[in-house]
Amino acid sequence: MYTPKHFQPVDRQSELQLMADFPLATIVHGGTAGLEANLIPLYSHDDGSELGVLRGHVARANPLWQQAGAEVLVLFQSPSQYISPGFYPSKARDPRVVPTWNYSAVQIHGQLKLIESDEVLLQLLTEVTARHERQQTMPWQVSDAPAPYLEKMLAAIVGIEIQIQRQSGKFKQSQNQSTENQAGVRAALAASV
Repeated sequence: MYTPKHFQPVDRQSELQLMADFPLATIVHGGTAGLEANLIPLYSHDDGSELGVLRGHVARANPLWQQAGAEVLVLFQSPSQYISPGFYPSKARDPRVVPTWNYSAVQIHGQLKLIESDEVLLQLLTEVTARHERQQTMPWQVSDAPAPYLEKMLAAIVGIEIQIQRQSGKFKQSQNQSTENQAGVRAALAASV
């Protein structure tokens, strides 16, 4: 991913935070018909390795899990925003400005593996559900589902894990603009909400 120095993340923690805030990732891999992409929620886990792993699950009917052992590219992305030259106060003095996009992204290269343990898969589902349900008035829990139904649902999914081999981020948020123009972008975006 092309990343000019001024758009490089401050630290790995900022990349991990983006991945946690926007877990719906795009997994790209070489399939039988060429490149294929799947949108799958993935969650970072510390497995004791240097960069850790990503974990998630797919429907058993999804052929992605049959690519175990393959190298994959995983993309996480924040919401993006069109940036108009009109957001820049400096435009009044110097019209040499062009539109752009602001966004943040993390790119992961790794190897796809299967989660073989039903216990690990159930733990992952329990943690993910608790995380996303915590804002609900009456949070739903995996244990709320009847055991026979849960067993049926677990049989219909496959746990996946991606061993992270390389990770890079790009945080393009007008850092290449003057302080005045950065303030103009913030004000214009705040006013559009």
